[in-house]
Amino acid sequence: MMKNKPIIYGTTPTLFGGEIVKDKQDFQGKDVVVLGVPWEGTVTWGSYTGCELAPKAIRQASARYTGYLPELDDIDVFSHLSIGDYGDVDVVPADTVETYRRIENKAKDIFSAGVFPVFIGGDHGITYPLVKALSESIDGKVGVIHFDAHFDNREIYGSDPLARCCPLARISELPGVKQDSIVHFGIRGPRNAPQDGAYAKKIGAKVITINDIRRGNFEQLVEEAYARASSGTKAVYVTVCSDVLDIAFNPGGPLDANGLTSYELLTALNILAAKGINAFDVVEIYPPFDPNGTSSHMANWMILYVLAGLAKKKLSK
Repeated sequence: MMKNKPIIYGTTPTLFGGEIVKDKQDFQGKDVVVLGVPWEGTVTWGSYTGCELAPKAIRQASARYTGYLPELDDIDVFSHLSIGDYGDVDVVPADTVETYRRIENKAKDIFSAGVFPVFIGGDHGITYPLVKALSESIDGKVGVIHFDAHFDNREIYGSDPLARCCPLARISELPGVKQDSIVHFGIRGPRNAPQDGAYAKKIGAKVITINDIRRGNFEQLVEEAYARASSGTKAVYVTVCSDVLDIAFNPGGPLDANGLTSYELLTALNILAAKGINAFDVVEIYPPFDPNGTSSHMANWMILYVLAGLAKKKLSK
């Protein structure tokens, strides 16, 4: 299949065969623009590394898929949405500040064009410059729905305040983000620390743990997450760290048990997109630990379920 897809670099196809876009003028007529962010900064746990390879792996996996989803009212996503691939941010190894500046500028290109961005990471630190770009591109506040096993709101890791365990702290400090419209969804496990939960409470963020999900009504909790993130805000940003999924569904992600099933995550993303979101990212997939590409394929399913929700919203208009 790959030979029939446009090639973005090397032997790597564009995501879902989307048209290559090289500048803002190429965004015209597009509903969705994909941007890869092959960045890995400070490694926070042992030798667990390699997420900068994920944009390539996810694009390669996408060659397998159409946009037809019979389980979602027989929708064919790409009959309703036109997609372009903006390539990758030209990251600068070992220079987080410069890389984040470049991420922000590329993201602003997309936001200023009024198209929907899909960002493919990379480690979770990239969500900070992406949300910053969104907050500076609109007249109003941003709410954030954060799917993750972990709060990722540490003040600092070692000497690095921009590490992958810190983005939600940096995001909460942005003047364009409404702190009590931050929602942490799927939180669980002993890789969190007491100060993480305390910080979330301090800023008034909503926390939905895995036990809340197991003991409650799942779709109602998704609706509550959206209601909180959209209350008093102009835009809703959705970020997914792969470890919100149980390790059984995410072999190429961090080793965290007792998580969401693939059905739950895909259903949540589809519901949120159909209600109305303004940006989406998926981060923390590690191809070196994923020999069958399971997690990279899972990322494609996430993106397709988001796009199916966007298509449903477009059709409802």
